[in-house]
Amino acid sequence: MCSRDEPTVPALSLRPSTGAAEYPALVAIWRSAVDATHDFLADAHRDEIESHLQSDYFPAVTLWVAELDGRPVGFFGVLDGNLEMLFVDPTQHGAGIGTALLRHAIAEHGVAKVDVNEQNVSAAGFCVHRGFEVVSRSEKDEAGRPYPLLHLRLNESF
Repeated sequence: MCSRDEPTVPALSLRPSTGAAEYPALVAIWRSAVDATHDFLADAHRDEIESHLQSDYFPAVTLWVAELDGRPVGFFGVLDGNLEMLFVDPTQHGAGIGTALLRHAIAEHGVAKVDVNEQNVSAAGFCVHRGFEVVSRSEKDEAGRPYPLLHLRLNESF
């Protein structure tokens, strides 16, 4: 899925989430990743989203976890062919973990679509570099907040 110059992570393992017992660790990854990449997000909106992760968002998706040395360092959630979430511990950004998670989501879970905050330029670039293309845009996010979304689809020729 990716160019040969991207790093590989030999000690990385991917597995299904074990459920609610590990949600706090995933929330911590989410929070640190959002703090590092979503500087456009108002604190109140970030806190509101975070308050729904364990109770609403995680249980609604097929959730997979990336581990290094037995410690979660990233995760993704998929629903009906849509990548609903993909977050990596920011201390591990650039190590190939996000790429490994995305490859797995595409190959094993049929992911063909993803929505990305327009202001999150690095995430949009990450997806485009890995075969997605922007097909449309919304002025607000799915909850009506003022964060434009780019709707991307996996390029059929990829």
